[in-house]
Amino acid sequence: MVEVPDFSAVSAEYASARPLYPSQLFEWLASTVKRRDTAWDAATGSGQAALGLADHFSHVVATDLSPAQLQHAKQHPRIEYRVASAEESGLAGQSVDLVVAAAAIHWFDLDQFTMEAGRVLRPGGVLAAWTYHVAHVGPPLDRVLLPFYKDVVGPYFATGARMVDSRYEGLTLPGKTLHPPALRASMRWSADEVLRFVRTWSGVQSYMTATKRDPVAEIATAVREVFGGENSVQEVSWPLYIRAARQE
Repeated sequence: MVEVPDFSAVSAEYASARPLYPSQLFEWLASTVKRRDTAWDAATGSGQAALGLADHFSHVVATDLSPAQLQHAKQHPRIEYRVASAEESGLAGQSVDLVVAAAAIHWFDLDQFTMEAGRVLRPGGVLAAWTYHVAHVGPPLDRVLLPFYKDVVGPYFATGARMVDSRYEGLTLPGKTLHPPALRASMRWSADEVLRFVRTWSGVQSYMTATKRDPVAEIATAVREVFGGENSVQEVSWPLYIRAARQE
C-alpha cells in the first residue's frame, strides 16, 4: 500500500500558503494537445493547478481524496471539483484531453494511476506530472531551508518524497516523451509567509505529531534574519521538475 500523507488538517493553510505555478506551464501544456475540451487535475489539493488549466480548457475536473482540501479550493465556472482518488477517477473512458498531477504523483500507486490515465485519455492525449522540492530554493533562504529539511524534518516525510528528492529523474510516463521548457514557480513572500508555507509540509506535520514540538518555531528567527526582517518581502522561487508523455 502506498503511504499517503493527509493534508486535511492544514487544508486552509495549504490553500493560501502554497506557491502558484507559472502561466507559461499551462500555456505549454495546452499547446501539446489538439483539443482543449476537458482536463483532469488528479489530487488537485486546493486547486492551484486547476485554476491554471481553466484558462485554457473548457472544462476542468479536479479530484482529491480530501473533502477538506476541496472545501478551500477557489471556485471557477469551468472547474468541477470531485472527491475521488487518482487511481479511480470516476471519469468516462476516452473523455479527457489532458491529465495532470501537480506535486502529487509521488503519493500515487503509479501503475494504477497510469492505467487510469490511459483509460480516460483520448487518443493523442497527454499525461503530465510535475513537482518542486519544498526546500530547493534560491539564496539566501536555501541556507536555512535545506539544512532544516535534510537534518530535521526530512526523515518524517512519507517514502514518496524520495521521488521528489531525486527530482523525478526516475519517473517514466507511458507514451511518447515530450520535452517541456525549463520553468520555475515564484512568489513574492515575506518571512512569515515562508514560515506558513513550511508549516504545510507533510514532514513537518508528521514531526509535530511524533515529537509534540514545533520545528518551524526553531527556524523562525533565522528565516526573518535572511529576509532582513519579518516585513521584508523577497522573491522565493523553486525549479519545476516536469515529465510529460503523449498517449499513442
